[in-house]
Amino acid sequence: MKHIVCYLDFVSPYAWLAFEQLPQTLQGLSWQVSYRPVLLGALLQAHGNPGPLSIASKRDWLHRHVTWLGQAQGCGLQMPAQHPFNPLPLLRQALACSDDGSINRHVAGTLLRHVWLGGQDALEPGRLQALTQALQEQQRRTPQDEHNKALLRANTDAALARGVFGVPTFELDGQLFWGLDSLPMLRASMTGEHPLPAAA
Repeated sequence: MKHIVCYLDFVSPYAWLAFEQLPQTLQGLSWQVSYRPVLLGALLQAHGNPGPLSIASKRDWLHRHVTWLGQAQGCGLQMPAQHPFNPLPLLRQALACSDDGSINRHVAGTLLRHVWLGGQDALEPGRLQALTQALQEQQRRTPQDEHNKALLRANTDAALARGVFGVPTFELDGQLFWGLDSLPMLRASMTGEHPLPAAA
């Protein structure tokens, strides 16, 4: 069985699209995934990357593109009422369900659906309270606990040390695969069907 680490931030629509596409891409293979929440803004800042949303025309294209991709994939995607938004409350909520910085697929999916289905404000207080209730059985701590902040810092620092520069990024056997469109390459790495080019 292959172990994959998925670095994600819930502010990224591509994290939702890749999350939904991953089982189909890897169908027939033996694999398990550890989902690691990281702060995308910190990754971008560390690499001197302003990100696509800082350019108005690029932001408009991204919103159109991911909405179309959600329809094409059959998983749906509606832009939240406010985007971008500060993902810290959601990242800390996720990590309140973790002992070691990794979250399970149920927790990741619950948070991603909260953001990317329905077109509502991801940070509306009533919705955040409902999200906490939905994850109550998974929670180890309250979302405001300082340990969640420490886990997020540790995850983000570890991702930077591995060379992660964006989300979603999948790590397999020490190699990184960035983005939704890297999923076929990830499968190829697992099957050996198409040899991967050597890293620079």
